[in-house]
Formats: sequence, C-alpha cells, structure tokens
Amino acid sequence: MRKMLYDFWISSGFAIIDIKQIIMIIIACIFLYLAIKKKYEPYLLIPIAFGMLLVNMPGANLMLHPENGEAGGLLYYLYQGIEFGIYPPLIFLCVGAGTDFGPLIANPKTILLGAAAQFGIFFAFLGSILLGFAGPAAASIGIIGGADGPTAIYLTGELAPELLGTIALAAYSYMALVPIIQPPIIKALTTKEERMTKMEQLRPVSKREKIIFPVIVAVFTIGLLPSSAPLIGMLMFGNLIKESGVVPKLVETAQSSLMYIITIILGLTVGAKADADTFLTIQTLKITALGLAAFSIGTISGVLFGKIMYKLSNGKINPMIGAAGVSAVPMAARVVQKVGKDENPTNFLLMHAMGPNVAGVIGSAVAAGILLKVF
Repeated sequence: MRKMLYDFWISSGFAIIDIKQIIMIIIACIFLYLAIKKKYEPYLLIPIAFGMLLVNMPGANLMLHPENGEAGGLLYYLYQGIEFGIYPPLIFLCVGAGTDFGPLIANPKTILLGAAAQFGIFFAFLGSILLGFAGPAAASIGIIGGADGPTAIYLTGELAPELLGTIALAAYSYMALVPIIQPPIIKALTTKEERMTKMEQLRPVSKREKIIFPVIVAVFTIGLLPSSAPLIGMLMFGNLIKESGVVPKLVETAQSSLMYIITIILGLTVGAKADADTFLTIQTLKITALGLAAFSIGTISGVLFGKIMYKLSNGKINPMIGAAGVSAVPMAARVVQKVGKDENPTNFLLMHAMGPNVAGVIGSAVAAGILLKVF
C-alpha cells in the first residue's frame, strides 16, 4: 500500500511542480479575482486566466505538440484557430454586427480623431525597437496602443506568436482599465471650459447610407491595403448584415452565440500561451510598460487633436471625444460621457464619442494591416 501511494504521488503533478508554475497559478487566480470580483472584462479575462492556470499545471500537457504519431494536447488543437488567423477575424465579424457606424457617418470629421489616437501604436513600435526588440515583435507590442484585443491577438499570432500570452493579457488588461487610465489624462490636457462644451445633436443617418458605408470602406481600404482584408472585411461584412435588415437570424447569431463561442475558445487558448518559462521574464515587464505607454500616448494624441478641432470649430467640438479614438468600444466613449456629465450634467457626449470610437476600430485594423505588410 505504501509503495502504491508513493507511486501515485510521484506520478502526480504536485510532485514535479516548480516555483515558476506556482507563481503563474497565483497570477492566474489574481486575474480571476479581478474578473469576477472587480468585473474587469470578465467575458475575456475569465477564459484567459483559466487557460493560464491550466497550461501551468504540471503534467497536464494541454499545449503539447503532437510528435511521432502521438496526439497533442486539447488546447494545442484549439490554438490552431489563432495560429492560422481564424478567431480574431470572426470576432471582428461579431463586433461589426453589433456596431452602429451612424455617428461616424453623421460626423465624418471624427475619423481624424480615430486616426490620431493610433499614434500610440507607432510610438510603442519605435520604443520597442530602441529597447532591442526585433521588427515583428515591436510591431506586435505597438498594436497594444490601439486598445483592440482581437487586433493585437491577430497581429501577434502572425508576427510573434511566442509573445501572444503576454501581449494579449496586456491589451485586455488596459482595455479593462480604460475607466481608470483615461480620466486623469483627459483632465490634465483639457480645461474645465473645454470639458463643459456641449455639441449639437447629430443629423439623422439614412438606412441607405448605413448600407453603403461598409461596402465603400471595404472596397477602398482593402483595395489600398490588401493585408487588412481579414479584419476589415469581416468587420464590414458583420456591419452589412446588421444594416441590411433582411437577415435578422444571422445578426442574432453573430451578436450572441458565435461571439460567445469564439470568445471562450479564444480566451482559453490565449491564456494557454502564458506558460511560466515564457511569461516570467524581464521581457514581459518591458512589454507591459510599453503597452501602457502606447495606450496612454494614444489617448493623449486623440485629446490633443480634439483640442485642435475645438479651436478650428470655434468651440463647437468637445476635445474630450478624441480620447474615444482608441478602439476600446464602447468603454472609451462611455468614459468621455461620464467625464463630460461630471462637468456639465446637461452634457450628452456618448453618441459624439462613438464616432471616433468606431473610427478607432477601423484605424487599429488598418494599422495592423500596415505592420503586417511591412513585416
């Protein structure tokens, strides 16, 4: 009996666990706490954190590569959807099916704010190069500044898959922390008078405009930058089926079932790339710091361009809406609405902020296409 118990013990994972794996399991539990207790992006953070926990359980081999006719691990096979760039475009399809581009169509000038907020991507890219990262890795780190998780996952999966776990966690962590990070930056860069600025109600957008818009954007953007086709194409297709009004079952599926299925698999497999040997490095600290800088610079550049538009419009555009140019939809727009309402209870900026917010989604996908084409 004693020998049986001994054999059982030495065959268990607890007998071979090391300190790095213990640290990673603790980190995974912290992320689970933040997702469940603090409600920080729970739909994504729970699967990511649990995938992290599973991959660091000794002996489980869930990410085992198949060799010599032996089967691979469960999460290894599920991960192939990221390996071949399938899951992120599908997420974009679902996002498109739930996005209203009306505010952007009604006020097309706000696309400039979405473009300005992408400056953080290229700032972090240059910073990564200076810190010694190779071009593909630097591009993957830079895309964190777009505050767009699926885009970060897609680009990193294509260019630097070894960094996927770290970059995905950084991207989604900063997306979750939008309500904490952005308000101090907005208030530091704007005056009370600017924050109190009320904007005129947007003009009504016709159904025809909403149907034509995704077609024009797809043709123009993909024609100009073919490497953006997977993300832009799926985003605009999702939006087209929504605005067409003739396929409600497809829209309902994309907005609910498909979105949640892909989110579960995507989260688990992204977390499964955060094994101890990959994650617990100085490189991870550098990526985390660069990601925060990228996101902050994106917010700053959006607000500063908003201030330029405030001056050029003779005070008709509230510069805060530039902060929504990062593509954390719709959280960044909600932050602008809250800060504006705190300054002026009669202010309603949500729909105005949604213009640069959805423009930021397009902008981050285009930036990813540019980086993908270069590297």
